[in-house]
Parts: sequence; C-alpha cells; structure tokens
Amino acid sequence: MADNDPPRLPIVIKKYANRRLYDTEASVYITLDSLAEMVRAGREFVVLDAKTGDDITRAVLTQIIVEEETRGRNMLPLAFLRQLIAYYGDRMQGVVPDYLERMMSDFANQQVQLRSTVQRTMETLLSPEVSKNLSPAITTGMQEVGRQNLEMMDRAMTLFAPFYRVPDASEAPDVAVVPVAEVGGELSALRAEVAELRRELAGRREAAAKPARRSRAAK
Repeated sequence: MADNDPPRLPIVIKKYANRRLYDTEASVYITLDSLAEMVRAGREFVVLDAKTGDDITRAVLTQIIVEEETRGRNMLPLAFLRQLIAYYGDRMQGVVPDYLERMMSDFANQQVQLRSTVQRTMETLLSPEVSKNLSPAITTGMQEVGRQNLEMMDRAMTLFAPFYRVPDASEAPDVAVVPVAEVGGELSALRAEVAELRRELAGRREAAAKPARRSRAAK
C-alpha cells in the first residue's frame, strides 16, 4: 500500500440467526475458516449481528479459537485456561487483557527480529560476491548451514510463547495454576535462551566462512 493510499476500512461481516456469515465487501457467504485466513493475512474485519447490529467480533474470534482447539491444534495449555477462567470476576480481570496483549506484542516483535537476523545472514553468506569464489561443495555446505539456521529460528519462535507449550504426556493432569507475576521471570529466561541461539548462529556462520577464506588463501 502506498503512503498516500487511504487506510482500508475493516470488512463488515454479518452473522445471521442460522449462524451463517456474510462478507458484505465480497457479497458472499463465508465460514469461520475464511475469517481465520483473514486474520492470518492481517485483514481487519468486524462481525455484526445481522438482526441487532451489535458488534460480536470478540465472540466470533473466540469461536474460531475453540474450533482450532477442537481440531487438535492445541496452543492453550490446561493450566493457562484454568488460570484465565479464574480471573473472570477477580479484581485482576481488568489487568489481564493488557498483560496478554503486551505478551503477544513482544512475541510478534521477536519473530520479526529473528526472521530478519536469519535473512540478513543468508543474504551475506549466499551473496554473488561470496558465492562466485566458492566451489560447488562449499556452496552446498553453506546452504545446509542456512537450513540449520532456519531450524534454529523455528525453535526460537516457540521460546516466547510460554502459554503455548504443549503439556508433556508425563505431566500430572491437574497442573497447578501459575501466578501471572511468575511468567515475567519465565520470559526473561526464555530471552536468555534466544540469546544463546543467536551466539550459536554466529558460530555456525563463522564456521561456514572459514572454507571460503582458505580457498582464497590457496589461490
């Protein structure tokens, strides 16, 4: 979108009594899966009750989460769900939404930073200036290092989602509720793990560059 383009208005979705969803922009009926794809694409929308005009976006988004969870794509551990339910009606209820929003914002920012780091590393290692002086074997080896780096990034993506951990089968079914304050300490520990991953990434990049230096020195 160009800087002078006006911002796109949210798509209005109408929900009817028969649970059908109607996209007023595309003039078609859609499903919850369609709305989930719109969320992933970053497309803003609001869902209105077709009869009353009430904004029911929150309820519909919650329904999407329920649908995903029932399909086995579990991201919400039982301990987190129980803790969240316990806060309804509690004096902390007003604090929880802002806290969760900040947590997700931090996680999203870390995703961007890690992906950018890996992309810059790959662009440096496989740039034409570097690749033209390397033998095919060395280039293949560097590509393998790049693949490993991407795997490291995927591992790191999970480090900033303390609520998304899938419980181990050996864990007791009744997991104790963890106070919200303790999650901040867990996040700090996870950030330290990401820092360690970055150091490992730098070491692999240095190891991949050594054959290139030896090749140039031999000439």
